[in-house]
Amino acid sequence: MLHLLSLNYTASEQAAGPFIKDHVAYLERHHRDGTFLISGQTVPTSIGGAIIAHGADRSTIEQITAQDPFVTNGVAQYTITTITPGRVHPGLADVLKPDN
Repeated sequence: MLHLLSLNYTASEQAAGPFIKDHVAYLERHHRDGTFLISGQTVPTSIGGAIIAHGADRSTIEQITAQDPFVTNGVAQYTITTITPGRVHPGLADVLKPDN
C-alpha cells in the first residue's frame, strides 16, 4: 500500500520555524528506513508539505505522523490518504513490490 501524507500548517510558517531542524531529522530518519519514498514542500509553501510513504499499514503510518515534531508542537497536522496501486509505472515496479 501507498499512503499520501498531506501536511497542513495549523499555525503560521513562522511558528513552525523553530521546529524545522527536528522535522528534517524526522524526514531523514523515515527516508533512511525506506518508509518515505518522496517528501517535499507544497507550492505555495504556506500550505505545508506532502510525503509518499509505503511499506507500512495505515495504523503504523498514523503513529509515524503523530511523531512529527511539527505535529507534536501543534503547528501542523496530517491528512492520510491510503492508496492500493492498480497500475504502476515499470520504473517503480521494484520499489513498490508488495513485500517492500
